Amino acid sequence: MTTGQIYIYIFIMAAVSYAIRVLPMTLIRKPITNRFVQSFLYYVPYVTLAVMTFPAITEATQSPLAGLLALLAGVAAAWFGAGLFPVAVICCAVVFAAELIFL
Repeated sequence: MTTGQIYIYIFIMAAVSYAIRVLPMTLIRKPITNRFVQSFLYYVPYVTLAVMTFPAITEATQSPLAGLLALLAGVAAAWFGAGLFPVAVICCAVVFAAELIFL
């Protein structure tokens, strides 16, 4: 790959990134009134975070089973009203215990 090709690739990536951010601002001038589109846009950040986080939960541990158990414990703790810090502590404790038992 030559230096010129690298600059072309960088320019194309920059143009695509810029277009993704600028086109919606220039093409959509009125407030969005469609409830489906509003709800879709509302949940996009949560879905993006989940897509990036969930695979890392099982791959960050030495055993995928430990990650899965921590995920289940974290979901259960959050379901019963635990805050972010207690959920994180519970998940860390579950991973620690599971890796001691299974490895």
